[in-house]
Amino acid sequence: MNKDFVSGLDLLERCRKEEKKIWEVMIEREVYISGKSEKEILDYMQGNLEIMKNAIRRGLYENIKSVSGLVGGDAKRLREYYENKKTAAGKSMNKAVASAMAVLEVNASMGQIVAAPTAGSSGILPGVLVSVGEAFAMEDDQLVHALFTAAAVGYLITRNATVAGAEGGCQAETGAAAAMAAAAVVEMLGGTPEQALHGASMTIKNILGLVCDPIAGLVEAPCVKRNAIGAANALISADMALAGIQSIIPFDEVVDAMYKVGRSLPCSLRETALGGLAATPTGKKIQERIFGKRQTD
Repeated sequence: MNKDFVSGLDLLERCRKEEKKIWEVMIEREVYISGKSEKEILDYMQGNLEIMKNAIRRGLYENIKSVSGLVGGDAKRLREYYENKKTAAGKSMNKAVASAMAVLEVNASMGQIVAAPTAGSSGILPGVLVSVGEAFAMEDDQLVHALFTAAAVGYLITRNATVAGAEGGCQAETGAAAAMAAAAVVEMLGGTPEQALHGASMTIKNILGLVCDPIAGLVEAPCVKRNAIGAANALISADMALAGIQSIIPFDEVVDAMYKVGRSLPCSLRETALGGLAATPTGKKIQERIFGKRQTD
């Protein structure tokens, strides 16, 4: 029996018919596609979770610096701030945001991370899942299940649109990662598959049209801070979905709209570092400092 699914609607029909969560359907798909046992697949995802946790730990507590020197240390600064002062966004939100930033800083320093779904958006999913898991005293197996929920959403976006900044802008990268994280949190906290996809839809809608304009062409700035906002976006969207708020536009149509918007962005705003923040006077000076030449106007 074919265990694959090709759309959000297809996934929800499977969940309803078989009375299963998204993560259960996704594990069944992986067994079907890979030919591996469920235990092998779960063990592999547990390994991914450990890498995510290690990246967060390093970024939050070590003096991380990127190879270029452009970013580093901000995750640790934010941790020290929310641990010692009352904050506007609250400790839980800041912890998720700092954790997301931590992973991106580890990535920029050539450390080990999990591309979820890409290196440039790799902080959002671990930052959100690990912080929520800690807040609700969840076991690793619950986080692993959540990663499969996230994987299902990422798979659908990859299959039917794109997660590449070069093709769809930052909306495709951090948008996809936030959608994955929001859906995962919804199921972690007892939400339905339908609510999970509403959460995913809202995260993408919230940043529809976001450009990809890495300064000096490096996956550092503004990437670290966009992962921070992506984590906040995921948490807010998950809470809205759990409260019963729905996306007016269905998940599949949101993904299609994101893809069309991304393809309509000029090349200068799709990871080429020729537009946006990368093309500002300061952005060009940073490019020259790092590489010894200016970008083409």
